Amino acid sequence: MHPPRTLPSAKTRQTMCPCQGRDNRSMFSASSPNPAHPPTWGWTHRLTQLGPRFFTRLQPTPVASPVWAMRNQALLAELGWSPDLLGEEYLGAFAGNSTLPGTDPMATVYSGHQFGQWAGQLGDGRAIWLGEAPSHCGPQEVQLKGAGRTPYSRGGDGRAVLRSSIREYLCSEAMHGLGIPTTRALCLVASPEPVRRETVETAAVLTRVAPSFLRFGHFEHFAAQGDVDSLRRLADHAIAHHLPECHERAESLQGNVYAALLQVVQERTAHLLAQWQALGFCHGVMNTDNMSLLGLTIDYGPFQFMDGFNPGHICNHSDTQGRYAYSRQPNIAYWNLFCLAQALLPLIEDQDLTLQVLEAYKTTFPRALGDTMRAKLGLSGALAMESAREADWQLVEDLLQLLASKRLDYTLFWRQLSHAVARLPTSPSPDAAFEPLRDLFVDRQRWQDWLQRYLTRLGPSPRAATGMAMLRTNPKFVLRNHLAEIAIRQAQIGDFGEVETLYNLLKSPFDEHPGHEAYADLPPDWAGQLEISCSS
Repeated sequence: MHPPRTLPSAKTRQTMCPCQGRDNRSMFSASSPNPAHPPTWGWTHRLTQLGPRFFTRLQPTPVASPVWAMRNQALLAELGWSPDLLGEEYLGAFAGNSTLPGTDPMATVYSGHQFGQWAGQLGDGRAIWLGEAPSHCGPQEVQLKGAGRTPYSRGGDGRAVLRSSIREYLCSEAMHGLGIPTTRALCLVASPEPVRRETVETAAVLTRVAPSFLRFGHFEHFAAQGDVDSLRRLADHAIAHHLPECHERAESLQGNVYAALLQVVQERTAHLLAQWQALGFCHGVMNTDNMSLLGLTIDYGPFQFMDGFNPGHICNHSDTQGRYAYSRQPNIAYWNLFCLAQALLPLIEDQDLTLQVLEAYKTTFPRALGDTMRAKLGLSGALAMESAREADWQLVEDLLQLLASKRLDYTLFWRQLSHAVARLPTSPSPDAAFEPLRDLFVDRQRWQDWLQRYLTRLGPSPRAATGMAMLRTNPKFVLRNHLAEIAIRQAQIGDFGEVETLYNLLKSPFDEHPGHEAYADLPPDWAGQLEISCSS
């Protein structure tokens, strides 16, 4: 987490769902939820129009004895979809045991680099795409994850297990609550059907939604085959339906709309990584096939929000070389963008222009990270002078070194710092306001030196307001590994109450939630022994 010392102004943070008051027809607005008399679903299937080289049609594989585990009514309301959709009548459809009227189930093909090595053809090995549905937030693609084998399963069973499905359900909604672009979880269906991973576990089917599930790997696939026509069709589809701003961007890029596509993806990726780093989030498997074209967090496997701050933290037990360690994530994102740039080069047809667009990441990312970290410190407002930006980044970097020296809890520290700033106007002295933080550091003089620089930088600003702004930036609750583990253990014996509790906390992580302080406490000692891997 050590970007170059150039920290220009922040871009406006992107969101997955702009919800700008469009008059979109609801997918599930009919009055009757009875499958015998299905409503007008309003499905569209723009991906299928690309042709059979892009996908394979198939039906989900039914699971035994499905039951509802979680139903995201808040997301339904956000999208403008009827609550009837998650009624008992549709349980079978979201288990993959029946077909929703109007859907056209399929799995898409892609390729990619995994752990830095070309893996060849991959594809939706356990995700089945149902179609696109209109919503208040624009068209949303709907997928069943864990609905059985596809032609791209590479010998796997195509199933998801309850453990990993709970983790993805909770974390995707937690990321949304934090304001980080992400795929979303609509519902979770559990089944007693056995699935073998390291041990025998039970199956689950997760329904997730996003404006698009296109990945860097979709483009790599056709580039590797030398199929420029298909590559162009895919790029034109992405621009027309998901990234129309590319047309305007092209004006400053010699009229090259494909260079503009790379530019938009580069910027979205840079801003996403800045948010990950600022919150201590480790993805764990940043393969090119796990990188979203829209800059969404996608494919929650061995992820983790760090407890004790350690720049070298590796959250994925399978990552024996530490390729995807926390501090390496920004550089890995650049490496992945380079792979995407190579795939798009046959369309851009100008290597110098391609490199120019790609290299801008080295400025875009540190700008975004710098501004995000400044916000965490309550340092809002534009900075006109480069020297001021450099001084602010030095303040950030020195603090991170302090945190790393004692592996202080990352989330808890930032929350405590926010409260300390909010207390300043009513405390007898700054020392009194920051006393709980001082006691965290063995080298108290080093902390005091940093604090004095920080208070000087804050200046005479309205510090109560600054503290409140920091409390809306630094969350109280994140999905810690041990909290997920407790919820999973309860769910495995049929009790989803803890999953529901976590969901309710994480969807509004900046609120205090009185009575739930334990969920924001330091992790227990046993949490350090938890291991998560690519099968998690």
